[in-house]
Amino acid sequence: EVFHRLRGVLKAKGLSTAVGDEGGFAPALQSNEEALAVISQAVRKAGYRLGSDIVLAIDAAASEFYGKKGYVLHAEKRGARNSARMIDFYEGLIDRYPIVSIEDGLHEDDWKGWKLLTDRLGSRIQLVGDDLFVTNVDYLSRGIQEGVGTAILIKVNQIGTLTETLETVELARRAGFGIVISHRSGETEDTTIADLAVAVNAGQIKTGSLSRTDRLAKYNQLLRIEEELGKSAVYKGKKVLRIRKA
Repeated sequence: EVFHRLRGVLKAKGLSTAVGDEGGFAPALQSNEEALAVISQAVRKAGYRLGSDIVLAIDAAASEFYGKKGYVLHAEKRGARNSARMIDFYEGLIDRYPIVSIEDGLHEDDWKGWKLLTDRLGSRIQLVGDDLFVTNVDYLSRGIQEGVGTAILIKVNQIGTLTETLETVELARRAGFGIVISHRSGETEDTTIADLAVAVNAGQIKTGSLSRTDRLAKYNQLLRIEEELGKSAVYKGKKVLRIRKA
């Protein structure tokens, strides 16, 4: 419902409604915040309450816009930001929108920045490491020791084997980290990650927008699993998010 409402919002603005590899829209907006604004508008048009029925999560992919001078958000036209200023930017967004999780908020090698990010925002939202941890027990161990991040993105074919994937999941669980099972940009209709998300009791899955058969296949598999589990299926909602106690 929200997806189709969003298409209508974008179309009314004269923006592109073509979808990318992961099934999401990629219109030429005027700012990063405008993306959150149009999504919020679509949620309300669909008849849902923003912040209670539906909340927002961001994959910032900060390594992609980090350069020699710092973090550069070209749409903002405000020059490069250091780690602290990027955190200020995120904090402002969190104040204005019901954002509950940010993935890869800073560069994968910016460990000092990640520590600051976790100290400042870790008690307000979930902070997910993808490029930071790359489904690797060694990187995750460092994150746990240094108090960096509160959750890890799990990509089976990033680490290479199911055995290593399960080892990383177990380490994350013992450390109290959130676990987010994830797709890749290049996907097929294989539904293994949906089964894996339920099997390891992750509670969170990232598998693209509600379009394209390679994305919808995972959601349909989750529905089939729910039907099979019946009353034993548990949906935890926002309780599954890993947010530090203040």
